[in-house]
Amino acid sequence: MSESVTSTQIDKPAPETTDALIKLNNISMKRGDEVILERINLTVSRNEIVTLIGPNGAGKSTLIKIALKLIKPDQGSVVAAENLNIGYVPQSVNLDESLPVSVQRFLEISGTKNSIALMDALHHVGADKLLGKSLRDISGGEMRRVLLARALLNEPDLLILDEPTSGVDISGQTALYALIQWIRDTFHCGVLLVSHNLHIVMAATDRVVCLNRHLCCSGTPQDVQQHPEFVSLFGLGDAGELGIYRHHHDHEHDLHGDVHENVHGAEPGDEPAHHNNVETKEHDHG
Repeated sequence: MSESVTSTQIDKPAPETTDALIKLNNISMKRGDEVILERINLTVSRNEIVTLIGPNGAGKSTLIKIALKLIKPDQGSVVAAENLNIGYVPQSVNLDESLPVSVQRFLEISGTKNSIALMDALHHVGADKLLGKSLRDISGGEMRRVLLARALLNEPDLLILDEPTSGVDISGQTALYALIQWIRDTFHCGVLLVSHNLHIVMAATDRVVCLNRHLCCSGTPQDVQQHPEFVSLFGLGDAGELGIYRHHHDHEHDLHGDVHENVHGAEPGDEPAHHNNVETKEHDHG
C-alpha cells in the first residue's frame, strides 16, 4: 500500500474509459428455496459510475458482497482486473461507543500511520478538520466522508459504496454525490454504488442497473426511467415526473451542507463527463 495520494498521481492522464475493472458473470444465488439473485451480469469500467437501484430485498447488498468476494455465489463468476485495488464503504459501521476512537486512529486501522497520507485523504473529501475528533462527536455526513477517506487510502481503481448517503440529510446527500463524481473524475476510478435516492442519484451516475433479484433493466438514467420494469417498481416513467435534480459544480457544500466556492479545482459550470451509450435491456426470465 502506498503511503500517500500525491499530486503527481492526481494529475496523471485518464486511462481508457473502456478499461473493464470487474465483471460479474451469470451470478445466481439461493438461500434455501428462496431465489436471492438470478443470472446477473454486470460490468464496471474505469471512469464510470454505476448505480444499483431496486426495492428492499432485491439482492443489491448481496451482489455487492459477491463483487467484493465476501460471499461466494451458487453459480457464476467474478473476474477482476489484474492487481485491482478496491476501496469499500459499507452501509454502516458498528462502533463501540464506550471506546473513544479518534478519526485519526480509525483511519490508521486501515494500515497506514503516515500523517501526510491521512491528511491528504481527509482533504480530498473536504474533512480536513476532523482528524483529531472522536468518532462519537461527528455527524452522519462527516462519518460518510471519513469512510470515503479511508477507502481512498488504498488508492483504489474501483470504489464500491453501499448506500453512501445513509443517515445524511438532503443537502448532505447532494454534496456527497457531487464528491463521488469529483473522486471519479480526479482519480479516474470506477464506482459501483447502491442507492435508494432516485431523485439525486439519477443525475449523478453514468449507468443505472435496476435489480429485483433478476436484472430488470440497465442503461442511462434517461432510458431506465422510461423502462416498463422501472415504472412497475417505482411508478416513475416520465423524466418530468421523476424531477431529476442536476447539481452544478460551481460551488461546494461543506460538512453541514452550507454552500462555498468550489475548492477542488473545477471551473464554474463544469459537469463530470457522462457516457450515455448503454442501451436498456430486458432480462430473459425463461
